[in-house]
Amino acid sequence: MRIWSLHPKYLDTKGLVALWRETLLAKHVLEGKTKGYKNHPQLNRFKSAVVPLDCINQYLSVVYEEALRRGFNFTKNKINWEFKPATLTVTKGQLYYEKEHLLKKLIVRDKVQYEVLLNETNFVPHPLFRVIEGEVEDWEIL
Repeated sequence: MRIWSLHPKYLDTKGLVALWRETLLAKHVLEGKTKGYKNHPQLNRFKSAVVPLDCINQYLSVVYEEALRRGFNFTKNKINWEFKPATLTVTKGQLYYEKEHLLKKLIVRDKVQYEVLLNETNFVPHPLFRVIEGEVEDWEIL
């Protein structure tokens, strides 16, 4: 499971679809609707939020909007649109790690997107996240 801290606009089609599916799985975990993945490290930052479901729905809303922008037909009603906006933090080190991780994936599966992002100097986070100083997050599996 990878719930990217990077804005979903950087993902290729395969990555965006995977992010949608994996974040929906994370939502089910947070709702107590599944037995698996309960202790997955990627969920720690959501679990630590005051209202984890607001955060995961807000996260999904941005993924949905990106999919819509690209002409994809994701199911809108999988999101509780009554979420209260929230903010989580992500470290600069984590964003850098994710950028490098994404580039390694893209060089194999989408060389055009790889070339576009190779020259990108200012990767922005998903809007749920506020960037703070720091190294790679402790929940990241290196």
